[in-house]
Amino acid sequence: MEKIQSTCNYCAISCNLDYYVEDNEIKQILPKENYPVNPNLLCIKGLNTDKQQSMHKPNPLPQIRQADGSMKAVSWEEGFQEVAEQIQAIQAKYGPEAFAGISTGQLLVEDFALLGHIMRNHLQTNLDGNTRLCMATAVVAHKQSYGFDAPPYTIQDIELSDTIVLIGANLVAAHPVIWNRVRRSRKDTDRIIVVDPRKSATAKQADYHYAINHASDLPLFYTLANLLIERDIAIDHDFIKEHTNGFEDFKAFVQNFTLAKAPERTGLSEEEIMEFVELIESGKRVSFWWTMGINQHHEGVRAAQAIINLALMTGNIGKPGTGANSLTGQTDAMGSRLFSNTTALHGGTDFADEAGRQRIADILGVEPTYLADKPTKTYDAIVEGVNKGEIKGLWVICTNPMHSWTNNTTFKEAVEKLDLLIVQDIYDDTETSEHATHFLPVVPAIKKEGTIINTERRLSPVRSVLERASNEKTDFEVLRGIGEALGMDLSRWQTPRDAFELMKEVTRNKPCDITGVDWDWLTRSDGIQWPYPSTLNGAEVDRERRLYEDGKFFTADQRANFVFEEPRAVPIPTTEEFPIVLNTGRISAASWHTRSRTREIAGTRQVDPANAYLIMGPGLADELGIHEGDRARVHSHNGAVEELDVQIQSDQRNDEIFVPLHYIECNRLTASEYDPYSREPAYKIAPVAVEKVV
Repeated sequence: MEKIQSTCNYCAISCNLDYYVEDNEIKQILPKENYPVNPNLLCIKGLNTDKQQSMHKPNPLPQIRQADGSMKAVSWEEGFQEVAEQIQAIQAKYGPEAFAGISTGQLLVEDFALLGHIMRNHLQTNLDGNTRLCMATAVVAHKQSYGFDAPPYTIQDIELSDTIVLIGANLVAAHPVIWNRVRRSRKDTDRIIVVDPRKSATAKQADYHYAINHASDLPLFYTLANLLIERDIAIDHDFIKEHTNGFEDFKAFVQNFTLAKAPERTGLSEEEIMEFVELIESGKRVSFWWTMGINQHHEGVRAAQAIINLALMTGNIGKPGTGANSLTGQTDAMGSRLFSNTTALHGGTDFADEAGRQRIADILGVEPTYLADKPTKTYDAIVEGVNKGEIKGLWVICTNPMHSWTNNTTFKEAVEKLDLLIVQDIYDDTETSEHATHFLPVVPAIKKEGTIINTERRLSPVRSVLERASNEKTDFEVLRGIGEALGMDLSRWQTPRDAFELMKEVTRNKPCDITGVDWDWLTRSDGIQWPYPSTLNGAEVDRERRLYEDGKFFTADQRANFVFEEPRAVPIPTTEEFPIVLNTGRISAASWHTRSRTREIAGTRQVDPANAYLIMGPGLADELGIHEGDRARVHSHNGAVEELDVQIQSDQRNDEIFVPLHYIECNRLTASEYDPYSREPAYKIAPVAVEKVV
């Protein structure tokens, strides 16, 4: 029996697995022993990665929709040529940007690099990903505060912290491996603090839960900052003076956020807020962790930076057990951010950096004019462009926006206006795949090879566990086939390993430098966090490495920036007509996103009800005359109306309902509102009305 190390490609923890394989069949899956990310731990999703395509397996050949609506399977050669001709015809008739793409956070680094090369460089068009739905906020916050999209931490820091502050982060459901690490390492003197309007599964197990008003994160964090500055117990003046910019302006700004004003702004009492301040002051190693409760926010970037400001002013950064730490959503969101050419050239080189453009052009064997010269249109602008008739063709790669896009009826309307919808996926029966004019089937990660970069900047190997059947292709092979049909010279992109070597070189002397990482060594390793430049000459480094330990950041002057702004009003507040807030999020560690993959896991089917449902508090239920098991009709501010089953929970607040994101009905109700800097959707604040279905 052969043992093969690879990486789970669900969430951004990117656990490493040992697959035990015999006769091209996976016999057992175990966590790789003592791997830094998941030391002898796995969640239900990782343990069931062998189930992908076990029940729902498409024809391995491309399918093209016919005039009568049926799908016809064709050879890969014919499929590549047909897709390329359709793309070229649209661009010739309507212009380069009449064709666009939407990708995922679950491709591999090499896939992202090739996809960006095709779309952004060769086709000179727009490509965004569903990382826009989860991580764009953190990316912008990092760039403005630190100078680069460089999260500072290693996951071990959550074990080393004596005061863990979780903000809009439900680790029990979203990051169960990290939650188990917290539980295993916790000491009696440690404190777990949760800031969340909802009493989530994590809040129920925390030592302190601060149930703030919806969208009141900024007033809370600015109030905490003001009180910490006034009391001057935990302020690290030396760190501020030597390693930051803008503190005095920030200090003056937050003086308006007084304790007396805080209860009305935040929903917390003065006593709760002072308790929170004292917990931060008494912590020796305070770490702040946020996920979608901050990122999916109408002012998420500033909220994330308000968290970063708290870490900077108290010196809780660059040290064990500290940090202002964004937990990424999807497995290779970091790979997408660095290598898909959406907001910068490969490796984070600025579009306007002429020397950088020449260097990357030389590496890729093209002229500098061949490279993209501006950031992509964002996801929302792409959808809007289709609905305006400006975009005629769309390539959707390994994602399901018909389900996951905010106010998803707008995406359905867009699809109906397209001349060309290419869908590349491991399933042909997702809500999006079913509307494809051209469907390109690909294999799951257990039949691929490449690299993933996880939430803590760790490169991990993905290696083929099973042999592919006849006509089965990887994402990389499909991308390469289409690229060649488009007339591209891809001689330097023969294999994923070739692509990895190219991407190594484009990172040289960048913050994310990986020039010292060896493909073969990576396969037998504990992974490696970037940066790992060639100047290390293969030297061993600590398995857990955090950034900014020397107080130097990636800004021009190597100082971190205090970034702040007056809170903005909620763009669509509750009203008499729509008096209730719709909150959304994960409900189960067994379910992933739109459940395209996790539906194949028996445990998920047992945990998740078949029908979409909402959770409401007993007070709201009594007011509406609704009982457990009833059906409720939800009217959204966006015009949608959905009927959902009702669950009543005693600890659910009565000014909101909670709907799990795993059901398509959820995002029919969410709002088309976005953070102005990251353009990430505000999934958490749609105003709705609820009535009993009789």
